[in-house]
Amino acid sequence: MSDTQWILTAQCPSRLGTIDAVTGLLYQNQLYITELHSFDDCNSQRFFIRANFRSDDRFDDKTFRNEFLERANRFEMQWELRPTNYRPKVVIMVSKFDHCLNDLLYQHKIGALNIEIPAIISNHPDLEDLARWYNIPYHRLPITADTKAQQEAQVWQIIQDSNAELVVLARYMQVLSSDMCQKLEGWAINIHHSLLPGFKGAKPYHQAWEKGVKTVGATAHYINDDLDEGPIITQEIEPVDHSYYPEDLIAKGRDIERMTLTRAVRYHVEQRVFLNGNRTVVFAD
Repeated sequence: MSDTQWILTAQCPSRLGTIDAVTGLLYQNQLYITELHSFDDCNSQRFFIRANFRSDDRFDDKTFRNEFLERANRFEMQWELRPTNYRPKVVIMVSKFDHCLNDLLYQHKIGALNIEIPAIISNHPDLEDLARWYNIPYHRLPITADTKAQQEAQVWQIIQDSNAELVVLARYMQVLSSDMCQKLEGWAINIHHSLLPGFKGAKPYHQAWEKGVKTVGATAHYINDDLDEGPIITQEIEPVDHSYYPEDLIAKGRDIERMTLTRAVRYHVEQRVFLNGNRTVVFAD
């Protein structure tokens, strides 16, 4: 008999017996837990749990879902059961910088990122050859202030036609409209630099060099209607010093950005991230 791995996630109001509601049923069905995380947020009074378990060929997931539904309803649980080999469809949006896109495509190619990529959307032609090399459809949709609404309507149509479950802004250098942000809230991930102190506008790394910053980092977060202020998924930071010129800071920043974004996408795809108001609960591996 062959083993299959599954992920069971749930969240609900904080109540006595929530862990047993999950682990107890797994035990009753002789399903072996290979990884287990739980967290009870005292402030929001919400409980979160994620369980990896393995099954053999005798496992009937439909029967298990029906059994778990009875328990989940008693605790007002929002829950999901998914095999680990499930490959969600992810649409990637990008402008000219290729470092984040390159890493996502490579991790996808070697199987480290278990996703399908039905479309890449860009407002520039620069990365079309890269998409073609990976045999992924590339949609070039130029944008101006006058065509923004029309361009975003095209973007949204591609996302819908692709049956995308996640949208990734891999250095897409356009500010999304309020309407688009509301459509994508909670299921689109963005990446941006995290420089201390914060530098906005053109050439942030040059601004950072002029101020002599000592750390460079990046933040990956879900999109909401507040620019760059959505719930944070992953953050990375590394020290730099006086020997780093602007070009060195840019290179360091790009490296951190690609790693931070790819990790955030992987955590989302592996169902390690739970939205908790404007915060997240992240069960890192």
